[in-house]
Amino acid sequence: MNLKDYYREIDAELAKIDTKFVHVISLVTPNGGREGIVSEVNRETAAKMIVEKKARRMSEEEVAQMQAEREEAQRQKDLADLQDRVRMTRLAEEELVALKRAMHQNRKGK
Repeated sequence: MNLKDYYREIDAELAKIDTKFVHVISLVTPNGGREGIVSEVNRETAAKMIVEKKARRMSEEEVAQMQAEREEAQRQKDLADLQDRVRMTRLAEEELVALKRAMHQNRKGK
């Protein structure tokens, strides 16, 4: 490929990208690149990866699905963290005094 054509293709791809950052999915490459790795990259890097056929741009549906899965995973993690926390109970002052008396009486009874 001619160098001018290469940069023309990158510029054409840049023109298609209207956001600052883009989600891309890697493609299989002859030098061992793995398919299916999701990355969020700046538009220049995305254009270069697309022209070099190292990645493809994710569709809006794929991005929405990925974000929903991430949000659900985060929600599940937050829920698990909440369940692992020590549970505390608030007591009214009268209840606290009654508990202390009961403990004190138990000690005297021994």
